[in-house]
Amino acid sequence: MRIVFLTQAVDVDDPILGATAAKLGALAGRVDELHIICDRVGRHDLPANCTFATWTAPTRFRRGLRMLRALVPILVRRRPDAVIAHMCPIYLVLAAPFAKPLRVPLVVWYTHWTIDRTLRLATRLCDAALSVDRRSYPLDSPKVHGIGHGIDIAEFAPREAAPPPEGRPLRLLALGRTSPSKGFTTLLRALEFATEAGLDATLELRGPTTTDEERRHRAELEEALARPALHGRVRLEEPVPRGRVPELLRGFDAVVNPTKGQTHGGALDKVVYESAACAVPVIACNPHFDAFLGDLPLELRFRSADPEDLARILRAFAASDEPARTETGRELRRRVEAGHSVETWADGVVRVVRGLRR
Repeated sequence: MRIVFLTQAVDVDDPILGATAAKLGALAGRVDELHIICDRVGRHDLPANCTFATWTAPTRFRRGLRMLRALVPILVRRRPDAVIAHMCPIYLVLAAPFAKPLRVPLVVWYTHWTIDRTLRLATRLCDAALSVDRRSYPLDSPKVHGIGHGIDIAEFAPREAAPPPEGRPLRLLALGRTSPSKGFTTLLRALEFATEAGLDATLELRGPTTTDEERRHRAELEEALARPALHGRVRLEEPVPRGRVPELLRGFDAVVNPTKGQTHGGALDKVVYESAACAVPVIACNPHFDAFLGDLPLELRFRSADPEDLARILRAFAASDEPARTETGRELRRRVEAGHSVETWADGVVRVVRGLRR
C-alpha cells in the first residue's frame, strides 16, 4: 500500500504538532510507502519507507504551488492508494483536481468545531473523512469514520499507582490555551465553591497565550487568582516542552478539562486521552466523552459550564481512596490502549483506505 500524507510539520519537538510523528511512524509500519509532504521537517525517527518533500515558501500561493509540484509526480508515477489531508482541508481541495481524474481516493482527518466553506467543500470532494469519532467531525456525513485519537502510549506511559490521597492537598492540573473556550473560569469558580465547603486542593493551570483574546483572558484569570478562596492555591504557568508533558501529568492526582463540547463536532482534547494513557483520572464536561469516562469506579463527568456540579465532583474525588483512584486510572489506560493508541489509529486509517479501494 502507498499513501501520501499532507500535513503541516513532522517534528517531535513541536509543542502543538509533535504528536503527528508518532502517528506517521505507526502508519509507516503498515504500508509499503509513505510519502509525506509538509511545510517543514524537524526531528523524527521515521523509518526508511518514508519520503519527504517540503513546501516552505513566503506566500500562501507559492506554498500551494510547491505542494502540488511535489504531489502530482507521485500521483502520476506511483498511483498511491490514497491521499490523506491532515487537519487542513485546503490540502485536499488543492489535491482534488489532480487526484480525482486518476481515481486516487481522497481522505481528510479533522477534529475541530470550526466549519467554513473549505471544510464543506473538502467534505463533498473527499471519499472518506476521519475523526476521533463521528461526533468530533463538525459536519454530519455518511463519509465520516471514527478511528480514535492516536496517542503514543509508549511516550505516555502509566504511573505505577495513584499518589496517596491522605495528608496533603488534592493536586489538580489543567492544560490548554488561555482562551475563554477552555472553561478555566468555570474551573476557578468551582474550586472556590469546593474550598469554601472544606476541600483542601491546589490547582496548576498551564497553557500558551498567543492571541489578543488569550492575552485579555489571561489577565482576567490572573485577577481572579487574587480572590480569597483561590489566593495561594492556584498557579498560572507557561506550557512545558512537549517532551515533559507525560512527566507533568503523572505528578498530579487528577487532570481537569472544563472545555465544553459543541452540539455536533468539536475537538476532543488530546490531553484527556494523554492523561488517561498515564493512568491519571480526568475530570471533564464535554458530553462526547460520555462513553470514555463512563462506568468507572469514580465519577469523572460534570455538566458543562456548571461550577457547582464540578465542585461536587471535586469534593467526591478528594474523598475517594487510593484503590479507587488507581483502578480508575488503570481502566482509563486500558481504554486508550484499546481504541485511542497510535497503533489502533493506524489500523483505522488502513482499514478505511482498503475499503475505498474495493
